Amino acid sequence: MATTEKSILNRMYFVAGCLFIFAIAVGVKLLNIQFVQGEHYKELAEERTLKNFKIPANRGNLYDINGNLLATSVPKYDIRFDAVTVSDKNFEENIGPLSENLSKMLGRPASYYSQKLRAARANKQRYVLIAKNLGYSEYMKMREFPMFNLGAYKGGMITEQSTVREHPLGKMGERTVGYERKDENGYFTRVGLEGAFSNYLRGTDGRRLKQKIAKGQWKPISDNNELEPRDGYDVVSTIDVNIQDIAHHSLLRQLEYFEADHGTVVVMETATGEIKAMSNLGRTKDGTYFEKRNYAVYEAHEPGSTFKLMAMVAALEDKVVDTSKVIDTENGVVRFYGRPVRDSHHGGYGKISAAKAFELSSNTAFTKMITEGYKNNPSKFVDRLYSMGLNQKIGLEIKGEGSPRIPHPQDKNWNGLSLPWMAFGYGVAITPLQTLTFYNAIANDGEMIKPRFIKEVKDRDKPIITMDKQVMNPAICSVETARKVREMMKKTVERGTASNIYTENFSMAGKTGTCQTEYWIEPGRYIASFAGYFPAENPKYSCIVVIHKPNRRKGYYGNIVAAPVFKDIARKIYTDTPVMDELESLEVVDPEVNNDFEEYYTKIQNEKLLMPDVTGMPAMDAISILENLGLEVRLNGSGVVKRQSVSAGQKLKNKQSVKLELS
Repeated sequence: MATTEKSILNRMYFVAGCLFIFAIAVGVKLLNIQFVQGEHYKELAEERTLKNFKIPANRGNLYDINGNLLATSVPKYDIRFDAVTVSDKNFEENIGPLSENLSKMLGRPASYYSQKLRAARANKQRYVLIAKNLGYSEYMKMREFPMFNLGAYKGGMITEQSTVREHPLGKMGERTVGYERKDENGYFTRVGLEGAFSNYLRGTDGRRLKQKIAKGQWKPISDNNELEPRDGYDVVSTIDVNIQDIAHHSLLRQLEYFEADHGTVVVMETATGEIKAMSNLGRTKDGTYFEKRNYAVYEAHEPGSTFKLMAMVAALEDKVVDTSKVIDTENGVVRFYGRPVRDSHHGGYGKISAAKAFELSSNTAFTKMITEGYKNNPSKFVDRLYSMGLNQKIGLEIKGEGSPRIPHPQDKNWNGLSLPWMAFGYGVAITPLQTLTFYNAIANDGEMIKPRFIKEVKDRDKPIITMDKQVMNPAICSVETARKVREMMKKTVERGTASNIYTENFSMAGKTGTCQTEYWIEPGRYIASFAGYFPAENPKYSCIVVIHKPNRRKGYYGNIVAAPVFKDIARKIYTDTPVMDELESLEVVDPEVNNDFEEYYTKIQNEKLLMPDVTGMPAMDAISILENLGLEVRLNGSGVVKRQSVSAGQKLKNKQSVKLELS
């Protein structure tokens, strides 16, 4: 009996000892959590309930040379409601007026909002969506609504701001304007002007503290941000919206008519290298066209006869030929190693001068001229092309510039056909913008200027960086050579292969190009091009047009497919910006006339204005017109105006509200 009691007592001591040790362990752990790991667990708890969210900075605006918007950041606001934080008194006093105001702004019945808010109150919801994607003016009005005007805590209004990038030009010039996008892995894709100059346009993101509430939602702690975002700088590009519009639609019409695969057009200011327009259009499966890729920048291809300018400049500089040298085109066909080189004119052109060969774009004359001139030293010809920078990229800010390809006799793939084929633009590759840069240099008497896409960077109205003309090569050739080939290009339009675009109204100079592509496909496909400048005597703009794979049945030669686009652009630029002589002002100040005008102005201000018809207009144009009339404009949607709440011709009141439905 005594032994049994002793055994039980020992067991009790053992259990008590274990409990005592366990209690000590718990105490030690609590002390460790409290004093050693306390901060870590505190941060972990806060991380799960409080979190800093990024507030993206507004990107700077992208403008054209005249101040027209090409891209802008527009703030949008989502409004939510915390039904718990509002007191019973404030809720009951304001729910009716608030529902009425929401109904007027958002279009649903007041009863809808009243029921929604009461249901949220009953269910103790703290993050009820009221409206999405409000504009700034709508957001400011909503802040003044009953209950919401009491602030975030007393009124329960929760505001979340986001930024949307809008492009007023829409699809026109889309690849030129471009974008910057970030994927889920954090990698950026940068395209066009937006991508090239993103380091200026992109600002510094802000931070806002939010608290985690029910159902995994996050609610802002206050109306203030922990770190305010800093907007990006504004960038003024060299693009001229008016010239861009002309170039885009001229190219589009030609692509549609010839059912071409794709095409590009670039307009450059001759003296400065400023790109005034760049349009790149590709065909879709349903036969429509859109800004598919930046062909002008990236697509290096065989240029065909537009390369004859480079060959002629090289030959004149090396003095292996003169403009008066007579070349026999024979019967329009010459052979090299059994391979024929043909002229487009059946039977050839007979015996013609080198200058005439350029005007008529004779393949046979050029192959004979270059082969005979450089057959003993083909490296001399290629080295001359290299000295003019034709084997190097321009070094554009816009990403994706294609690499030119000018073969050299030291290359492994050089053969007996390389030199004669290069003479008329085969076996080489160059991008449209690289070709235009060379033509522009000839228009500048040999000075090669780097194409430029931006004019300046501004912080609001304060200039930060001003971009100046950048000379790549002060003299790719002598002035004498440049002026000789300029005369040839002028004659090409007046009486040569591009005589179909000649007009007495204004002068142009340039060179046609027709190049076969995809030789393995029957019937053959072609690339039609035209490069040049205008006016011919005092060049103001240079321009290149390249159209790929037009319908052969409708035409494929450069003078038929590409040159008319060049002419249309030149004609419209001449029409829109005529040459004018400046005269001294003939204005005479007449006090009596001034008084009459002031009386008339005062009178007209007091008269009733009539509502204009803005349907069909882009939203920005409509807003500008209506706000200048003193109206308050509200928008619904995006795009062009589909409907207006005030009928055209109706008399307007001062500060009257007008709602525009966009589509």
